[in-house]
Amino acid sequence: MDRVSTPQQVFETDGDIILRTAEPMDGKLISDYFIANREHLREWEPIREPSFFTETGWTQKLIKLNELHKMGLGYYLIITDRETGQMYGTISFSNITRFPFYACNVGYSLGKDMQGKGVMTRALRMAVNYMFSIQNLHRIMAGYMPRNKRSEAVLQRVGFEKEGFAKDYLLINGRWEDHNLTCLINENWKGN
Repeated sequence: MDRVSTPQQVFETDGDIILRTAEPMDGKLISDYFIANREHLREWEPIREPSFFTETGWTQKLIKLNELHKMGLGYYLIITDRETGQMYGTISFSNITRFPFYACNVGYSLGKDMQGKGVMTRALRMAVNYMFSIQNLHRIMAGYMPRNKRSEAVLQRVGFEKEGFAKDYLLINGRWEDHNLTCLINENWKGN
């Protein structure tokens, strides 16, 4: 039987890619991804503690994240190749709030070798669909640094609209960085 998404677990496919909830057994896969892409992602992410690049560190983190998945309070997803299982990137949903906001934030990363191939656009569409159709959220918010044109393009392709600008919004690579703020609204939202 094929795996399917549930309120506690994401499992979506689009051709050759799988978007799924990260599990505690994925510690090595995820740490290897971040080690391989350390320099590529440095410009776009916070400074990471040493355990972020270890299997043990990720396994411990994934145990905690798994509890958030079960409670519907956050989702840490990985994008993998359907045939090889190679990890391409991540999508995470945080700050999930229900009544009366029904909203969350989304963040993502994509490995250097997968840039410009449409992988993140496809994966983010699946992820957004999951959050709207299964989690019944009304609003998903994303911020990106104005110089990150690839991220801006992905968000535009998925339908996010610019809502504003936040000065010194996030501490990225040791510096406070301005961000453009965007959101996507669930036009099919249904009240309980």
